[in-house]
Amino acid sequence: MISTDKFSDDKLDAIYETIFKRRDVRKFRPADLPDEVLYRLIKAAHHAPSVGFMQPWNFLVVRDTDTRRRVKESFASANKAAFDMLEGERKDKYSKLKLEGIMESSLNICFTCDPTRSGPFVLGRTTIPETDVYSVCCAVENFWLAARAEGLGAGWVSILDNEKLKEILEIPAHVVPVAYLCVGVPEEFYAEPELQTAGWRERLPMEDLIYHEKWGRSGG
Repeated sequence: MISTDKFSDDKLDAIYETIFKRRDVRKFRPADLPDEVLYRLIKAAHHAPSVGFMQPWNFLVVRDTDTRRRVKESFASANKAAFDMLEGERKDKYSKLKLEGIMESSLNICFTCDPTRSGPFVLGRTTIPETDVYSVCCAVENFWLAARAEGLGAGWVSILDNEKLKEILEIPAHVVPVAYLCVGVPEEFYAEPELQTAGWRERLPMEDLIYHEKWGRSGG
C-alpha cells in the first residue's frame, strides 16, 4: 500500500524532472546571484541527511576575484598533471573539455567536512567513519538539485589539490574539503551530460548494475 503522504503527480514529476535534468555546468553567463537565492540553496543543503545527525558540513562561499584566481591556478596545475597522464585520442579529447567555471561563475562554494563535530562518538559512525564525508555528499546533491530547480547551474571542480585549497581558503587542518562548486546562470543546460555529448563516456545500462540477493546475481 502506498503511503498517504505520497506527493501529488505534478510534484512527483517536478522532482524527477529536476533529477534527470541536473547537469555539471562549466559555462556561465555573467550574472549576480542574489543572497536570498543562495541561502535557499544552502538551506536545502543543510537539510540533507547525515549519519547520527552530526551535520558535519560547512559552506564556504567564495566571491573574491583574487581568491578564485588562486584556486584556478591550482586547478591549472592539477589539470596539466592529469593531461600528461593521457595519450593519443584520449589526450586530444581531454584537451577540448572545459572542466571548470571558476572565474566565470557568479560565485564558488566549498563544502567541507568536520570529522570532529558531535565529539568522538557519533551514532551510526562507529564502524564506518567515512560516513561523515558521505553525509556532506548528500548536502552537495541537495544543493545541486535545488540549484537546477532554480534555473541555476553548478559544476563540481574535482581537479584540485586539497592541501593547496585548504591553504588558499585557510581551512583548519582537521577539516576536509569535499566539494568545490562553481555556481551561476548557465549558458545552457545540455540535453545529456556534457561528457557524454563530447564522447568521453556513455551512461551505463542500469540493468547491468542491478544485482539481486548476492553480488553478480542478475534477474528477478
